[in-house]
This record gives sequence, structure tokens and C-alpha cells, in this order.
Amino acid sequence: MVWLAHGLLGLLESVIIEAAGLARTWGFLVVLAHVYLKLTERDKRVLRVVERGMARYEYVPLEYIEAFARLPSTHVEMVVRKLNKLGLLRRRVGFVLGYRLTRLGLDMLALDALVRKGVLKALGEKLGVGKESDIYLGYTPAGRKVAVKFHRAGRTSFQRIARTRVYGVGRPGLGWLEYSKIAGEREYRVLDELYREGARVPRPYGYNRHVVVMEYVEGVELYRCRVVNDPLGLLAGILNTLRIAYTKVGVIHGDLSEYNVIVAWRDGGEEPYVIDWPQYVERDYPGSDQFLARDVEYIVRYFAKRFNVSINARLAMDYVRGRVDKL
Repeated sequence: MVWLAHGLLGLLESVIIEAAGLARTWGFLVVLAHVYLKLTERDKRVLRVVERGMARYEYVPLEYIEAFARLPSTHVEMVVRKLNKLGLLRRRVGFVLGYRLTRLGLDMLALDALVRKGVLKALGEKLGVGKESDIYLGYTPAGRKVAVKFHRAGRTSFQRIARTRVYGVGRPGLGWLEYSKIAGEREYRVLDELYREGARVPRPYGYNRHVVVMEYVEGVELYRCRVVNDPLGLLAGILNTLRIAYTKVGVIHGDLSEYNVIVAWRDGGEEPYVIDWPQYVERDYPGSDQFLARDVEYIVRYFAKRFNVSINARLAMDYVRGRVDKL
């Protein structure tokens, strides 16, 4: 486990090894600790300036960094060299010398902000890897377990985002940084609304940039469940969350499958939690009915095939839309 609070990081200094071979030997968490230990407030200021500059430049000119960091040019040159060596900035040498954030640089800014806000204190083991996210176990200052989700938009394909994600349509010029931050904000805000309306989703605790901190749900993904005690009740619970999302929040999940439902055991029963919401579609979005039909028909078909549960898909659609009150 990597402690992120500033004072506690000092305890790691004796066991941190040099950057060469870190990723192979210890992985992301040790790289994170190694880098975090070395950052000063001046370093973070320069990282934030580069982040802002990337809204205008592919590689932010050194002159821009010097102007907005409000530091002597010799200090800026020392800092960007250091950040480049640590893997937080990437340098391009050409007609204009420029720098851009790496994914690790964005991770560092987000985690530092979450620590300062009192949302997060430590990171633990990796819980999962998706096409567009990495999820780690985390702990709050009060010792509560949380899931820490790093959105990695564009890791597989920017074309896929522009084609399949509502927030990518009509925005072909955005890069991985902006797409990742949009995904993080969208997921936090929709989880917050869904949770307050009583939907079975992880409770969100905070976000910054592309990182979302949410309730850690102890359970297993639906696709891993070969046998469940009450498959009909489980399906009804999933459809009820879709109903709350549609009728009370005005959104559709948009990518529902057995891979983004977690089955938890609470009070002697099985409770389904629907996860992975950044691609949600608003109810009044053109063609939204197609997204809703895909979600409902897919999960109904999955339960019929896996658990031999038979529910009429049209009835399920009417239930989710709020047209009928019983399945």
C-alpha cells in the first residue's frame, strides 16, 4: 500500500529504488511513490501550468511555461528537466522546445488534489483493468475502503471514443487528457445523482480530473457468477436501477452487460450494483431509445441464457420507462 499523505511518504524513502526497472519490479504503485516523494510545490505549479497550456498547444512552449509559472527562467528549465526525467512530462525538441503531460503526470496532479481535499489517504492493490480505466483499492483518512478509478480514455483508440461515446461525438480535436477528465467528471456527477435517488450504484466520495473515488463494493462481477440464489430478484434489481436512472435522473447506462454489474451479499441476500457510467446517454438524446433497448434486451437475454430466467423484454422496457410498476 502506498501512503499519499505528505508526512507518511517519508517512511518509504528507505525502500524506494531508482526509476530504471521500477515498472518491471514493483509496478505502478512504487513508481507513484518514488515520484511523489521527489515533488516540490514548485514542481506541481509547473505541472499545472503545462496542463492548462495543453488546451492550446500539443506541446506547451517553454516560453509559455516561464510566463505563467512566475518563476525565473533558470528555475523553470531545472524543473522541466526534472519532471521529464521522472516521466511526468514529455519533451519535444524542434523549431520550438515544448512539453506535455504524460498520463503519470496527470495521475500525480489528481492524487495530490484528492489528498489535499481529504478524500484519499492511501492506494493499495489493483482491483481491475478495463479498456478505458484502471481501478485500485484505496483508503480515506478515516480508514474507509474505497475504489479509486483512473479513467484512461483513448488507451485503445481515439476513433472508438468519437464513435461510441456520446461525449466524443462532434469533438474530434480533443486528446486523451481532456477525454479522460470529461469521463471522470461525467461518472462522478451521474453516480452522485443516481445514489441520491436510491439506485444501486457505488456511492461517490469525490473526484479530481480523471480520478473518481467511490464506495468499494465487496462482491463479484456478474459474469463470474455461475449460480445465484435468486436470479429473478437479481434481474429485477438491475432493472430497478435502470428505471431510477431513466425516470428520476433522466439517463440511460448505454453499455450494460454482465461485466459492469457487481453482485454483493447484503443482509443475507444478493444485491446487484451497476457500475461504469461515464458513457451514459441522456433520455432526450437523439436515438436514446436504441441505447435503452440494447441495455434492457441484452441483460434480459443474458439472464435467460445463464440462469434460465424468463422475462418478456417488452414488459421489461415498459417497467424501466415507468409505464408499469410490476415485472
